[in-house]
Amino acid sequence: METINVARDTSQKLFLESFIARAFRDKLPFAIWKKPKLGLVEMILDKDPQTHTPDTLDLDELPEGFLIHPFQRSETNQPVYIKATLYERLILGENVPIAGREWDREEIADQANEAFIRSEIAALPARKDSNSSKKAQFIATVSKAVACIEQGAFYKVVPARLKKKKLPPDFDLAGVFLALCEAYPNAFVNCYFSEGSGCWIGASPETLIRTKGDSFYTMALAGTQKARGDNPLKNAAWTQKEIEEQALVSRYIVNCFKKIRLREYQELGPKTTVAGGLLHLKSEFLVDMRATNFPQLGSVMLKLLHPTSAVCGMPKENALDFLDSEETFDRTYFSGFVGPVNLDGETDLFVNLRCARLENNEALLFAGAGITEDSVPEKEWEETELKCTILGKFIQTKKSR
Repeated sequence: METINVARDTSQKLFLESFIARAFRDKLPFAIWKKPKLGLVEMILDKDPQTHTPDTLDLDELPEGFLIHPFQRSETNQPVYIKATLYERLILGENVPIAGREWDREEIADQANEAFIRSEIAALPARKDSNSSKKAQFIATVSKAVACIEQGAFYKVVPARLKKKKLPPDFDLAGVFLALCEAYPNAFVNCYFSEGSGCWIGASPETLIRTKGDSFYTMALAGTQKARGDNPLKNAAWTQKEIEEQALVSRYIVNCFKKIRLREYQELGPKTTVAGGLLHLKSEFLVDMRATNFPQLGSVMLKLLHPTSAVCGMPKENALDFLDSEETFDRTYFSGFVGPVNLDGETDLFVNLRCARLENNEALLFAGAGITEDSVPEKEWEETELKCTILGKFIQTKKSR
């Protein structure tokens, strides 16, 4: 991996624009991200323009890079791996260095970069299987899901919907990314592009797996309500439906541990957490891979966990069958997982939530709702509206943002 020293006397937005513009101009895959609770923005560019599908999901065997994995692997939706042949970083709130052989002042200061990026996004072709979800149709799906749960077909299922939003004439990708970083410091803010995946931007609240040194981490995140008042954590009140929904996700993780006979883990929670103006219930799971003699736990759990009950349902196979028959669009990479792999000895993969695919001058916003036997269809639609707003309110004109 080639590392470039960035900055002096140039704004973060201009630098991000030059990075993205160069990738689009040279038809190269790129990824930009900010991890939760950190003020560091990292970005990589793969100098090989060909879409790379990894031969393995054994994380230790992958080079430094960024993994993009679909909800369901198919002929049209394959995992994509962006190799970190060029690595850059910047610290939020500080000017960005421009010394280095890859960048010059003229390229970074080019005021045409923003418009060029906008034109490239507008030129990305729309997929044929991207139909917007109608409210009546979604409510009917939820009602059917509740009936199936009552009949014993599954315990939980997570139908999703798609909402299209026209990009404004002054849409500013770099500006939106930085605004998300500021608004959602506890989220995994990300933006990436490859020929195989398309162009995406998002702010995920949910870690799928993290490995660093001998430590393994995952979480169970479910239940949703709007954060209210000056102290939303103190004011939170959870219904039995939401408590049970989150408990099912935790149970799913514990069952994965049982499958590999892993008994030595630490469970914390559940507790209320804030993510992008919404409250969720979260439990955390930690494992010492050295103490358990399980150094490959990250790769093993990745294969067992995905798709989790938080984005699919339980039992997994029955829930998938229901979603395949009911959803009228292709999720592609929504509710898959994305994140950096083997960078500085750490892998951080996040469930691809609160995200949008950018194409044909539109933002395709995705959201799902966890359905249990106590679900009320109208409320589940309202929950998906809240989730779409997390990102959707930033897809607007600069003045209104």
